[in-house]
Amino acid sequence: MKNEKLSSTVLSETEVPQSRREDVNSDWQRVVRRRSFLKGLSIAGGTVTASALLTVQGKAATLNPGDVAILRFLAAAELIESDLWQQYNELGGVNGGNPAYMLALENLDGDMPQYIADNTDDELSHAAFLNAYLKSKGAEEVNLDNFRTLPSSKATGARQIGRLTNLQRLNVDTSWYTRYRSKMNPDFGATFGQAVNIANQPAIPLNDTDTPPTLQQPVPPTTTQERRMQAIANTAGFHFAYIEQGGASLYTSMSVKVTDLEVLRIVVSIGGVEVNHFGLWHDKAGNAVSQPLAGVTDPETHVTFPDLNSKPFGGEAFQTNLILPEPTDFISKELPPCSVIRPSLTEHAGAVATIVSFANDLLFAGQSQEFFQTVMALATAADAAQRAL
Repeated sequence: MKNEKLSSTVLSETEVPQSRREDVNSDWQRVVRRRSFLKGLSIAGGTVTASALLTVQGKAATLNPGDVAILRFLAAAELIESDLWQQYNELGGVNGGNPAYMLALENLDGDMPQYIADNTDDELSHAAFLNAYLKSKGAEEVNLDNFRTLPSSKATGARQIGRLTNLQRLNVDTSWYTRYRSKMNPDFGATFGQAVNIANQPAIPLNDTDTPPTLQQPVPPTTTQERRMQAIANTAGFHFAYIEQGGASLYTSMSVKVTDLEVLRIVVSIGGVEVNHFGLWHDKAGNAVSQPLAGVTDPETHVTFPDLNSKPFGGEAFQTNLILPEPTDFISKELPPCSVIRPSLTEHAGAVATIVSFANDLLFAGQSQEFFQTVMALATAADAAQRAL
């Protein structure tokens, strides 16, 4: 499978605007063309060598090289997730510092701040564990600290430190919402439309002038600033689920490549928590598009959160309380439909697909070319891993 083909497939399925699609394709092609860079890591052409991935004072680690590649990419993914969740937690977690944002999130569910704090703790623990495990096996840990250069929100509650991720202008792919309500599977070529069109939209408050921390956030919101804050919180609700459904598919995809049984235990155990996260956020996102909160429009971006239970929506494709995966084709169309995490094939759910999806999300807007090269090298190595029998 060629990277160019993968990029085209993933981009079409996320249905991002044409201009952004061209930008991401351009960035991706620059990465693909860096053959000398990839060869330097011994991953060009889908090959992986232990010397390229492991450092143990001159000795190879005890783990299979493919397993190390998988664990290193998962560590990088968890560092990325930890960074974005820390931003959400600072502003809207149970000890968050932005009262109005917390109230807007609580309009989705009264326990949202606690859930955000718990999800943040989970991701931090995943990143720390994976790196510690790699080190215990004599393999190189993943450190992305050099890329913590993106600006923080200026809103009350946000720490003024460098970030890996940008939550201030997102194109949130909401096709996961329609996918899991469908009987079709992207691994068999199915594509899905957006449940809500969220483009160029912040998921965290930007500053106190735009959204003062003293807002009351009634349901429905009445003032311009209250509607703005609620639309931001609603975007976060959908973004939470988008991030975690990707993790659910990623860990599923990686698990079938693992050789060592202990590594398999790690991947499926952490992956199970990612699935749990997705189920939680799937439920909460639905509250942004059902009564009494449905109908909020951001006065700045004009992103609208319609009532998905009403016409022209409605039915199983949109019904907000249908949060468990519909049975779908799995393994073979000759077999009965089965309720599963999907996609799970490398083409749609693997490491490279994950990074491309994050780029389409604008999660890395403002990051350096070196950052993209680093994470794409890790992703390519992970996707190239094969289970050794």
